Amino acid sequence: MNKKKIINDPVYGFITIPSEFIFDLIEHPYFQRLRRIRQLGLAQYVYPGAMHTRFHHAIGAMHITQIAIETLRNKGHEITATEEEAVSAAILLHDIGHTHFLML
Repeated sequence: MNKKKIINDPVYGFITIPSEFIFDLIEHPYFQRLRRIRQLGLAQYVYPGAMHTRFHHAIGAMHITQIAIETLRNKGHEITATEEEAVSAAILLHDIGHTHFLML
């Protein structure tokens, strides 16, 4: 299976999934449940285009983290590939607990 993926995010544009491990996290059913949890509450009733889920939020947060890591590297800080993958996984999963009520 090809685990290379690019997501077209409505806020950040094209986001590349950085590794197979991160791809597997995103494909996991617990992470996919984030697609059903709205980030903006009832805002879509006032602003019909305001649709943003915890899934979108987590992918965007991972993208911003990738930019931050690259910025730190450009400033001379050493960040290993293992550290990069670990922090990407952590930020990607920071909202995963919000699915608890869906699992009951």
